[in-house]
Amino acid sequence: MIFVIQLLVKTCIETVYLMGMITLIGLLLGVLRNNSIRNFQRSFGSRALMVTGVIGVPIHELSHAIFALLFRHKVSRIKLLQKPDAQGVMGYVQHSYNKGSIYQQIGNFFIGIAPIFGGVLSIILLMRITIPQAYEKFAGILIKGLNITVINKSTMEIMMNSYGELIRIIFSVKNFQNIYFYIFLFIAVCISSHISLSIADIKGASRGLAAIFFILLVLNFFNLSQYLASFNFIKYNIIVTGFLLIAVILSVITYLVSLILVTLRRTSLI
Repeated sequence: MIFVIQLLVKTCIETVYLMGMITLIGLLLGVLRNNSIRNFQRSFGSRALMVTGVIGVPIHELSHAIFALLFRHKVSRIKLLQKPDAQGVMGYVQHSYNKGSIYQQIGNFFIGIAPIFGGVLSIILLMRITIPQAYEKFAGILIKGLNITVINKSTMEIMMNSYGELIRIIFSVKNFQNIYFYIFLFIAVCISSHISLSIADIKGASRGLAAIFFILLVLNFFNLSQYLASFNFIKYNIIVTGFLLIAVILSVITYLVSLILVTLRRTSLI
């Protein structure tokens, strides 16, 4: 009985190490997105969804589709953009998979969370084109993260200070005089407004997470976890968190913009 408890605890810890940060930040992005959309709708009505959705929704759905193909799922239908239906759905990807394939089952997790990574990569590419100095700073932060061997208060402060400097570079006085900065900001807001996961995305990802847990459980049961020992969880989480923090930063900015707009709207009505 003790062996079973130890096995389950170890597997849970490894699953959290691998997928915990992705899941946590995904939920945070969902909260920010829902509040931002609510504020935009209060300011501009339902048409606000279409304004941001023209760019954000196709990137969201293409991310699902690309990961579905990578994990050998059969994509039967794609809708990149439509007017919100009764459930608020603005796009979708219909796909199926072989339930007997562990690889395709694991794929459900990555297909479900794909919009986060698709959105982040799109924002980073846009940053490189429009405000390259901010991109260079971000690349430097990731490289610095590869040198971290232990996570403690000191290293966390270094990383947080680095991202604080990144925000200052993005919103420097010089950038406010650059027309490309405003292009970056508008497109980034559109992407961030639709970067989070829908209920359907979360359900799909949970199926894949269960498969990942099962794989880790089997490896630990047969004492094959030495293959995981060589995997540097710290560097992995530093890099993944670095990418995801870009989404968080832009989603917070999107929320603040929506908050300012809804406040101005209320003020004008008084």
